[in-house]
Amino acid sequence: MTLSNRAGKAAREMTVRLLFPPACLGCRNLVAAPGTLCADCWPGLRFLERPWCPVMGTPFDHDMGEGFLSAEAIADPPPFARARAAVAYQGVARRLAQGLKFGDRTDLAPWMARWMLRAAGELVADRPVVVPVPLHRRRFFSRRFNQSAELARAFATLAGLDYEPEALVRRRITRQQVGLGLRERETNVRGAFQVPPAGRAVLSGRRALLIDDVYTTGATVKAASRALKRAGADAVDVLTFARVLDDGFASDDTALI
Repeated sequence: MTLSNRAGKAAREMTVRLLFPPACLGCRNLVAAPGTLCADCWPGLRFLERPWCPVMGTPFDHDMGEGFLSAEAIADPPPFARARAAVAYQGVARRLAQGLKFGDRTDLAPWMARWMLRAAGELVADRPVVVPVPLHRRRFFSRRFNQSAELARAFATLAGLDYEPEALVRRRITRQQVGLGLRERETNVRGAFQVPPAGRAVLSGRRALLIDDVYTTGATVKAASRALKRAGADAVDVLTFARVLDDGFASDDTALI
């Protein structure tokens, strides 16, 4: 790039910043750089870190030793191999998830996907195929986009992985999970997912990475994981932007998964 081209690019970037100054992802206050949080919002973001359950990805208060499983993983082994989430579903993370899903803030997806990539180091090592949790076509047409697909597309691009949005379909419309208990959620999504013939060819013998926005009880991703495994996926891992922890479920007013 020549000196004049660099100068022209710098001038254009300066013009864009003057006309559209970067705003905090959480509250829309002005910040120094795009895709960041302000000093007030940043402390409210809780990243999920090790030590955690190697299966469920739920954090432990202290290191329990190599291979130690959570009570949830022992009592009700999931159909997926591993679940991970970038952040706890509270505070600014809750606002971001709600903004993406209910506020048409699709511009948030690439930045949320960056935090998901931070949590997914061990999940991408096997080069899985990235599959979003699908919406039923009727709900997709009314909403105009699928928040899980927005996250999955951005994540696959960042990770350099194959993205297969048609590998899994929701064959029947289900009730919103809002206000449903665990068993009601499980019943609601039982048999709701199906892998079409083209998806079987994509999944056969490969590891799948199932992407959704928030893990609440796991009912949806468990049903979707079973469908992927029945279709020939070698194994399924789950990655979400946020995770509702035990102390946050009672106040879950969006009940996303």
